[in-house]
Amino acid sequence: MENFMFPIIMLAVTLIGGGILMLFLKSGTKRPLTENENAAMVTAQQFINIKDSQDKYLYTRDGMIFVYLRIHAISIDLFSKSEKNVLIKTLTAELSDIQYPFKFLALSRPVDISPLITEMGDMLKEAEEKRKEILRQEILQMGSYALSGEIVERQFYIAIWDKQDEGSERDMLKKASLLCEKFAAGGVVTDILTKKEIVRLVNLVNNPSYTHLEDAETSASIPTLKGVM
Repeated sequence: MENFMFPIIMLAVTLIGGGILMLFLKSGTKRPLTENENAAMVTAQQFINIKDSQDKYLYTRDGMIFVYLRIHAISIDLFSKSEKNVLIKTLTAELSDIQYPFKFLALSRPVDISPLITEMGDMLKEAEEKRKEILRQEILQMGSYALSGEIVERQFYIAIWDKQDEGSERDMLKKASLLCEKFAAGGVVTDILTKKEIVRLVNLVNNPSYTHLEDAETSASIPTLKGVM
């Protein structure tokens, strides 16, 4: 009889002890979150201060509105010295009356070579046997470049901003359009980013999976314009 009662007593004690522990845990005050735990609960959108993006505008949580312009790169390697001076003077004169702050961004991103691969794939269908083998090797090589992200290009952007208010979108769009005209006077093509392009730019700046790390030494310096008096 004693051997039969002992397991029952032990089970009852265990259940009672577990119930007391549950009541203690529920009734106890919650431990305040540490600084690291609070930081972990912050969303990525809050961390980068973005509230929303609509049409051609980016709205921030601190009440600002941004518009971004992409500056299409030009090659001046074949320009003569006089042509370079004309370009410098033209852009300097056009931008000298800008009385509001703006930010210049120079970013590296992998080149989209998918159109080239598609074109080579179309050529492969009609090519002769020897040429097909060459094209196959080129497609494989291009594919490896695309996956590795080794082929990169520099992209240039300008960001302008103002406090979000009634009519601020219209004013910002006027400023952006005027900037495009000023660069066009120097033969530099610019365009205003749309919502999809703004999201891509934000990812390029803030998302590590989009970022291309450049292995280059940098040093502080003051840029100067040479050859212009």
